[in-house]
Amino acid sequence: MSDLVELLQARSGIVCAIGAGGKKTTLYALTRQHRGRVALTTTVQNTFFPEDLPVEVVIDDAGALRDRVSAVDEAVSVAYARHGRKEGRHAGVDPVDVERIHHDCGFDVTLVKADGARMRWIKSPKPGEPLMPPGTTTVIMIVSARAINEKLGNRIAHRADRVAAVTGCAPGDVFTAQHLGRLMASDDGLLSGIAGIDVIPVINMVEGDERRGEATAAARTALASTDRFDRVILSSMRDAAEPIVAVVER
Repeated sequence: MSDLVELLQARSGIVCAIGAGGKKTTLYALTRQHRGRVALTTTVQNTFFPEDLPVEVVIDDAGALRDRVSAVDEAVSVAYARHGRKEGRHAGVDPVDVERIHHDCGFDVTLVKADGARMRWIKSPKPGEPLMPPGTTTVIMIVSARAINEKLGNRIAHRADRVAAVTGCAPGDVFTAQHLGRLMASDDGLLSGIAGIDVIPVINMVEGDERRGEATAAARTALASTDRFDRVILSSMRDAAEPIVAVVER
């Protein structure tokens, strides 16, 4: 099994997942594989945490969260969030509170879902996204290979109009591997709002040789378009035994 934690630079600190096409799956895989004490949380609305995660779940109002998390045995990992208003969903935690809980409660790493994508495969952030805690050390940027060779629109993209503006792919046109690479490498795309923070790009849902070839082409376009990162991880995060498909390096 590949050391997913090391490869995604998630051994310690505050690590945020952004983008679309596998944020939660990636964070849950990291939680299961990490050998230290993990905090798992969200700064945005999120579905309930899976029951099989090796964590104690703490859900409460903002004022009580820190004390509730602090009361958990110091050897136990914790998933925490605020009570949500929508059925089946928790509300996000203020980013400042996430940083405070991380340091005050002695976690080795805090894993954070830092934006939403409405179950789409790609997205482009709006101003103010992602919603990251101060002191974030690593950003895992996630996109899905399934978007490649599909027509650009709301079925595959969250904020398709913004994706179009960043990539040059008109709505209704085929979204290519090159478009995906541009989205990953653009300061107006998925690099927006994360200046100065280490970035680990992940192309997820890479299943089969054809999709692997397309994802590799997207990764090479991204690497040729920015110096913010030197490698792109190709993954299939639903494969618990071996989630890493390949690593494309500069």
